[in-house]
Amino acid sequence: MTVLPPDDKAKVAEDIKVILQRGDGRIWINKEEGTYQYPYKTYLVSNVLVDPSCSPVLLNLFPALDAWIASPKSLVLTDTFHSTHLSDLYVTLPTRGGTRGRPPSPPVEGTPLGYGHHLVFFHPRNPEALLRTDGTGADFCPPEPFARRMWAGGTMTWNRDGELKVGEKATAVSTVAKVEKKGFEVGKPMVFVNQRIQVTLEGRNEHASAKHFYGGRCCGLCVNVPKSEFPFSYTPTSTTLFRFSALRFNGHHIHLDKDYAQKIEGYPERLVHGPLTALMLLETLIHHRPRTQLRTFTYRAHNPMIASCAATIHGAIVSKDKAELWCESNGVVGMTDIVQFDE
Repeated sequence: MTVLPPDDKAKVAEDIKVILQRGDGRIWINKEEGTYQYPYKTYLVSNVLVDPSCSPVLLNLFPALDAWIASPKSLVLTDTFHSTHLSDLYVTLPTRGGTRGRPPSPPVEGTPLGYGHHLVFFHPRNPEALLRTDGTGADFCPPEPFARRMWAGGTMTWNRDGELKVGEKATAVSTVAKVEKKGFEVGKPMVFVNQRIQVTLEGRNEHASAKHFYGGRCCGLCVNVPKSEFPFSYTPTSTTLFRFSALRFNGHHIHLDKDYAQKIEGYPERLVHGPLTALMLLETLIHHRPRTQLRTFTYRAHNPMIASCAATIHGAIVSKDKAELWCESNGVVGMTDIVQFDE
């Protein structure tokens, strides 16, 4: 905390005036506390602008976060789309029949990789000692106190000129496309990290982006979903969550530890992985329209999906080349998506 000398009061007041005139969206006034913040630095500007006998106070908040945002971030991972790993995915997914009877047939090498199936590949292999206290890796994660991570949504785009195939080796390059700060002005700070991933193999590629937020809870209402045309019901059990965590080498306690989910995070049960729900949306569309050739898939999380609660994926074809799908449980919509496909 630094107290500015009286000679600096006029300069601070002029800086504030300029910022207001240009309409900078990163700035706000807290009238109750008489503070003015930009960006995430607090000036007691009531003293500057109203009472010339007082010195303003400058408080720098979250300097480690600002330094993390400014630092370059990238991750390059190589993996092979092994049929054995995909077989484990198939026996985990309700749409593949693995939870309802005989194990599904394993994928054949050289056949196209299923839509979204890259989600269970390209995971960092971090030693346990380097994980955070909640079991997550620190890759692309902002510093403390922004440690609570949730999957907020994303987009996938497929290259129609060439498909990724089972048995092939590929490289995923991950970068941070954008970092957004939200809720700081109302005392509920959250950091949204937009991660961009490109999976490539000899000129063939798939693009994906994922948006995570760190901080408090981020829930929302979902309205105006179309009439359901093809539903698919299932229950994400604790076994489902364990198996999907293992497929992704993901130790996040919120998916595995009921006591942690209840006592630390405040949820009634463990939470379903965002990528698992997104994959179930894709799987449901292909389950009902197996010959559909997808171009883009854009999804958004609205509310957490709770383990051991029955869920239903709903879908509707809303135009000749577009479908909308959503997942709901007990009347609450957890995730929605829009899929663009070839006619």
